[in-house]
Amino acid sequence: MGEVQEIFSDDVKEVFAVGLDSEARGYQTATILGEKIFVIGGSSDGSTLSIDVKVFHKSTGKWSVPKVLGTKPTPCKGHSAVLLNKERILILKRDSTPEDCAWFLEVDTPFIREQKKILNVDVVAWSKGVRGYSPKPIVISGPSGVGKGTLINKLMKEFPSMFGFSVSHTTRAPRDKEKDGVHYHFTERSIMEKEIRDGKFLESASVHGNLYGTSIEAVEVVADAGKRCILDIDVQGARSVRVSSLDAVFIFICPPSFEELEKRLRARGTETEEQVQKRLCNARLELELGRSSGLFDHILVNDDLETCYQSLKKLLGLDVSMEATQQQSQKMVDAPLGDSESEMDQKVLIQCRASELGKTSKNWFVLDVSSIKGGAPGRTRGINMYAIDPFADGQYGIKTSS
Repeated sequence: MGEVQEIFSDDVKEVFAVGLDSEARGYQTATILGEKIFVIGGSSDGSTLSIDVKVFHKSTGKWSVPKVLGTKPTPCKGHSAVLLNKERILILKRDSTPEDCAWFLEVDTPFIREQKKILNVDVVAWSKGVRGYSPKPIVISGPSGVGKGTLINKLMKEFPSMFGFSVSHTTRAPRDKEKDGVHYHFTERSIMEKEIRDGKFLESASVHGNLYGTSIEAVEVVADAGKRCILDIDVQGARSVRVSSLDAVFIFICPPSFEELEKRLRARGTETEEQVQKRLCNARLELELGRSSGLFDHILVNDDLETCYQSLKKLLGLDVSMEATQQQSQKMVDAPLGDSESEMDQKVLIQCRASELGKTSKNWFVLDVSSIKGGAPGRTRGINMYAIDPFADGQYGIKTSS
């Protein structure tokens, strides 16, 4: 790593700029956490710098390259790093848009500790920072024929701008008129298997020799669009989602009786007797798990469709004002990325430079990360950015000179 090792000493700050490295030829930062020093940065192509991760172990004097989960930031013209709660590093990309400036490298969060146990290697994970919050996704499960698809369609029809579906992945070939990214994300088996191992899927299953699954990114994309994601998955899939990092509302739809469910399945007339018997067998197991396992937050009985639908809306707190409130919370603050940063109680003070009429002026912003939620391998939501006067009397412990 060139000259980097000569800079490390016991009396340096926890976060500092390493500077140019003769081997990497790129701008890097180093963050000390216990016996490890996380070096973030990489080689330059002349205009942008990649954001790679290496770890220096002070006890052994050796370097290692951890397994990196999540989607890493795109190359940029440089970055700054701030350690937060000794579990994640806030990365501020220079010359980036407000929607892409803040990223988190998780190094010791609960998700990272769990992945280390599973993979038995050093792990770090990237998570994109997003301003504001998004409503919890909704996981709706129930046996085939219970009417959950009809309930979801009614929600989508009445609240078209509020809800959205995550597009599932599959390794099977597209059928006639199926479009990639619309009906499914069609992918190669080797690619999907790797992404499942990398923790990028909430749930997955093998069906008739093909893989199907719901990726975390597919759910986050719906939230990025300002919509509340609905996941229509079976009980086994819901169980996988429950133990994942996704904070969701779990709803189980059940029939008034097993006999009524069988009646509805046969009334559809779309399956052979063998298929009906298979669905009924699966339904018995799903009903038993759905009612007794504590997996679901709410259980709704679909005896009368309209009554059940009204109960679903009430459960979700749907009213006329909710949609407007949600859309308002998704607005971004259009603020530039700063040239220097310092941390103060989960609030990062950013100094920005702006050129106006040939003159360079300095503006100050606070990036507040005190209420962040979520994290790798999905988004980290809840950051806030606003302009301040850092020299106002008493503000942030900085007083104007008299």
